[in-house]
Amino acid sequence: MNAPMRGAAVALAMLVAAPSAFAGTDAEVEKKLVALTQELMDALMPGKADAWQRILADDAIIVDEFGRVQGKKEAVDDVHPFPKGFSGSIEIRDTTVRVHGDSAVLEGEMYEKEGVFDQHLVVRYIFANTFVRQGGEWKLAAAIDVTLPTEPPKLAVPGIVASDYAGTYAYGPGRAFSVAADGGALYYTTKPGGPRTALDAIGKDVFMTGGDERNLVIFRRDASGRVVELIERRKFNDLHMKRDDSPKKT
Repeated sequence: MNAPMRGAAVALAMLVAAPSAFAGTDAEVEKKLVALTQELMDALMPGKADAWQRILADDAIIVDEFGRVQGKKEAVDDVHPFPKGFSGSIEIRDTTVRVHGDSAVLEGEMYEKEGVFDQHLVVRYIFANTFVRQGGEWKLAAAIDVTLPTEPPKLAVPGIVASDYAGTYAYGPGRAFSVAADGGALYYTTKPGGPRTALDAIGKDVFMTGGDERNLVIFRRDASGRVVELIERRKFNDLHMKRDDSPKKT
């Protein structure tokens, strides 16, 4: 092979190899994407909208924990300094990355600390950010996060009589919640011998379920004050269950 042909071959080989060389290892990509995501979160409190302007792709789609959808302009315009008395920080944790050529998905947890005057709150989110490589840089093309249900603080609610709620509440043939008390604490099961789901009081006749979903359970009373219905408020919908006082088969 003559010198010009060798030069052309070398140049072609370098061109073909360039994308993978730029991509680096998955660990290197993950480190970069974590840094970009952390930069976005760090920009929120001081209201550094320029970071969002720089890192987001022009056609980015952002879906937040409330289901609100924003494009790049809306997301950038929404970044303002926190008002006086409010503070916060978000730490990116437990990440993994999946690289697909010029795109990559970063998933992990966002651990948020909120300060509201003299009160301190902690909120955890699970997120998935999709980045694409444009002009030699990683840009955020899509982001979605959901709030991770965690056990809320216990409330002391006076006047709760656990026996008022004990019973079976049916919502379909062979389908029911069986509510019972153990040492004054309420729980329900969905089948004999099944796992218990705790009911934590947050007000009179209003409870929050344990487990992953943290739904509200509302007990309704008739005119005489007797509990006759259970409502499970799940995902902004109500599932109604009538109290079933029919004799149980043995």
